[in-house]
Amino acid sequence: MSPALSLSQLRSLPGRALCWRLFGGVSPQRGYRGTSPGDSGKDVLEIPLPPWQERPHEPLETKRARLLYESRKRGMLENCILLSLFAKENLNRMSEQQLNRYDRLINEPSNDWDIYYWATEAKPTPAEFETDVMAMLRDFARNEKREQRLRQPDLEYLFEPPR
Repeated sequence: MSPALSLSQLRSLPGRALCWRLFGGVSPQRGYRGTSPGDSGKDVLEIPLPPWQERPHEPLETKRARLLYESRKRGMLENCILLSLFAKENLNRMSEQQLNRYDRLINEPSNDWDIYYWATEAKPTPAEFETDVMAMLRDFARNEKREQRLRQPDLEYLFEPPR
């Protein structure tokens, strides 16, 4: 161990060097790195979700309103932002079949991270979700126009006349 330093000497050290001194050569990690390599996962509780059911007799406007709501209220911020902006831009232009495929896409997978990873192309999309709607979502997620997407859209656009 290195010789003891006075309080004024400790104050003059940069953060990393101070940590080095205080923790005896062990620098604490910054941030969260996820599960440890030895994690068995036995303590993870997965709550089963009821199976997704298609709603064939739901009126189109009701379906659009429900999908808009479900796109905004995801439980993880990344998907709330991505899907709410996607819904704002695309729901009114989608056919009934596309709305059904979007409904299945956002409601059948039990893990929202899967949807996010598929949309951002971090993981391959399973064949059953590889549709024109998934292609639209992937294109939207690429953000080729480099739009700033930091929050969900305000709802005032719902009360504006269609363009």
